[in-house]
Amino acid sequence: MRRRLILPLIMVLNACTPVTQGGIASRAVIADSTLPPMKTFGRAQINRPAIANADLVRDFLDLSFQMESGRELPVLTRFEGPITLRLTGAPPPTLAADLGALLGRLRDEAGIEITSVAEAEANITIQAVSRAEIRRVLPQAACFVAPNVGSLSEFRKARRSPRTNWALLETRTRLAIFVPKDASPQEARDCLHEELAQALGPLNDLYRLPNSVFNDDNVHTVLTNFDMLILRATYDPQLRSGMTRAEVARRLPALFARLNPAGQTGPRPRPSATPQEWNTAIQTALGPGASASARRAAAAEAVSTATRLGWQDNRRAFAHYAMGRVLQGTDPNAAQRHYTTADRFYARSPSTRLHRAYVAAQLAAYEIVKGDGPRALRLIDPHIEAARISQNAALLATLQLLRAEALTLEGRVDEARRVRLDSLGWARYGFGPDWAVRAKQREISMLNPANTPV
Repeated sequence: MRRRLILPLIMVLNACTPVTQGGIASRAVIADSTLPPMKTFGRAQINRPAIANADLVRDFLDLSFQMESGRELPVLTRFEGPITLRLTGAPPPTLAADLGALLGRLRDEAGIEITSVAEAEANITIQAVSRAEIRRVLPQAACFVAPNVGSLSEFRKARRSPRTNWALLETRTRLAIFVPKDASPQEARDCLHEELAQALGPLNDLYRLPNSVFNDDNVHTVLTNFDMLILRATYDPQLRSGMTRAEVARRLPALFARLNPAGQTGPRPRPSATPQEWNTAIQTALGPGASASARRAAAAEAVSTATRLGWQDNRRAFAHYAMGRVLQGTDPNAAQRHYTTADRFYARSPSTRLHRAYVAAQLAAYEIVKGDGPRALRLIDPHIEAARISQNAALLATLQLLRAEALTLEGRVDEARRVRLDSLGWARYGFGPDWAVRAKQREISMLNPANTPV
């Protein structure tokens, strides 16, 4: 089965996820009745960096004919014919609008004939259930998708049967996506994008992909131009369910030449394979359940492996990012060195602008703690637009709250107040309930030395 792992990326910050209530109130915390309305995004305006067709062919095959476990898939599977989808359970109020926007993009950008219906016999059922219900089935999953079922109760009964085995599918006719009803609007939307993309197309994730939701680094949470190209190719008339890897491989060069004519460039060096031990090290370093010493050892292994293999891409950067995450609570100076190294590698590609925005949040927080407002502003300002374009409200609100503290350090109090107020509407979408928004405010406000209790 395919599932979105709980692998938060930001953590100055305790990540871009709700933090527990408590802490010390500061002047940045506003009264209970004055939180502004939630802000939401319109139609996504996706950055479209050039993609070489030779890369698309290789990535399509690796995504579509292998599972995350490494198990090979014998044939291509997809839905054949028009696809119907229904939303059940108790979805958050924002989910229907987010779903409508996503379905519009899938129709327009990926050419998939998919419509929302009320009938029980839909091809795809999206069921909104509690996070507790999801974790009782899959403890490390925030959401997941499963074939040949229509509800969580049906999945429980069929979980270990051939019926829910992706590797045994010959075509896709019916499946279910399980998303949290009690998460923040952004988390529910992020699950929707990733799981619906996997329900329709590839079942694998590749850490080497810098511009895709098909990557367990969870940087991109809204479908990118790369993702739409992969899905458009999946549903191209030249392909069909049941085709082998060799059969698909023969058709892909001409297919992508037609879908992506700007990608007819010369061959590029093939990236080295990502060894499973590196994947495992990253999951241990950033995932749940490991001790502090195990996380540190795993992160060090990821950096060592990336260095030994001579990687110069986003995987090398992400290994250093993971090391910074692990070290920041015990050795902030060393953590900053790893974040700086991560940013240096991310800066080599235009496809990793969003990655740099995440790193900037960590670097800027460190400067605010030191009381260096000008330096923090120089780190933050170039990356706010990347967060906005990617529709990442949690990251956008975090960068704005950090910017407000940096402005305060500079004595620009009125400007800081306006930036902080603007951040709150995005924070309500990104972090959810009011207490989580206020907790995030307190957390970032307390980075400012002026707000630290003596």
